[in-house]
Amino acid sequence: MSKSPVMPILPPPLNSPASAARHVYGCDWTAPTTSQKRRGEHSREEQRTNDEKRIDAARPSVRSVPRRATPRRRRREMRARAADHLEALSLEIERKLQKALNSNSQRLQLLQQLFADIALKVDDRARDVILSTNDDGIAPVDEREDTRLCFYEILANHFVKVPESGRRILDLIVQLWSQSFAANIFALLFHRWLFEVPLDGKEVSLRYSSALVQGATNYLLEEVALVPDQLSKISVQAGRGLFLLLSRFMLFYDQDHLLASFLEHFPTFPNSFLVGGPADYYVIELTDQLQKLKVEPVLLHYLSRLTILQGLELRMSTSTRLKACLYSFTSPGGPTYPTRAVRHAAWNTLDLLFPVGRYPRHVISLFFRLLYPWYWPSSCWNFIMTCVKTVYYYILNLIVSSWENMRRPNHQRMHRD
Repeated sequence: MSKSPVMPILPPPLNSPASAARHVYGCDWTAPTTSQKRRGEHSREEQRTNDEKRIDAARPSVRSVPRRATPRRRRREMRARAADHLEALSLEIERKLQKALNSNSQRLQLLQQLFADIALKVDDRARDVILSTNDDGIAPVDEREDTRLCFYEILANHFVKVPESGRRILDLIVQLWSQSFAANIFALLFHRWLFEVPLDGKEVSLRYSSALVQGATNYLLEEVALVPDQLSKISVQAGRGLFLLLSRFMLFYDQDHLLASFLEHFPTFPNSFLVGGPADYYVIELTDQLQKLKVEPVLLHYLSRLTILQGLELRMSTSTRLKACLYSFTSPGGPTYPTRAVRHAAWNTLDLLFPVGRYPRHVISLFFRLLYPWYWPSSCWNFIMTCVKTVYYYILNLIVSSWENMRRPNHQRMHRD
């Protein structure tokens, strides 16, 4: 049996552990112990676990990725967000109106500030937040002629789509009818609502329509039509239409004291050589408006204000047109004919503006009245009541004047003493 050769032990390398600490396996490096192996394996496992966690955290999971929003869903979210902002604006307007209603000293100032706020231009940031992409009734800014979008345009469109949002505001404006800027605020916020939302009755429609015209007429007359600088900012055709519109409603809103200045600023028309001057255009529009009126208080108001036309130089055709319009209100008849108060007011205005031919007109009217005998009893009764009232007021006036004459000497005698 041969002996195996003995392997030589190589000298240890530099920086190696001491011989006592080495475990010789026929090599020169130190083998780890069992506990060191376990600690090394545990540290490597922990390192691998941490690396896997970082990789998993960096890798997007299926649950964390949101669903891709569709265009319809985006539009729906934008509209909901815009509706929330518009509701907030409505509540702010309601709060200011309530504050103006409760404060007598600051009412005019608060209403003026509110009018200025809703007439402000919407900036780009607010437009992106408030205005949705497909807002019906408002053209996109890049398609508009003036690229100016105001808050009242957006709110007017909102009140048409959501009428309940403006009910409380409308109730507060009704309570502030007699205040300045109330009709102007109504005209800005509810000019679309008035024509597109069903109303409860004719009286409500008449009241709101009057407020709309008043709110627009007062501003257009005093701030635009009578200011040359403002009037030059609109087109010539728009200026002509504006003056024709104002001619119809000036008397109703007690603006007759501005008639002279209004006629001075009246624009020229292409057919002026056929129609006449500014006074002729004004009277023609006024007579057309009178013939369309069917409400007794409105007619009486117009007829009482027509005295301002006395002294105007009119063409023969325009004068005849006005005379025929007034004479049409003097005919009695059924329910579609003017009432007795309107007939008397028309007679008084006709006699004042056209004194020539006064008595022949009354004689002709009396002759035609005799052709309808079924009207005689009512005419006789009204004539008797008118005579009784006239005699009563005459006697009452005579008694009061006599009493004043009797007291005057006694008062003078006491003053001398």
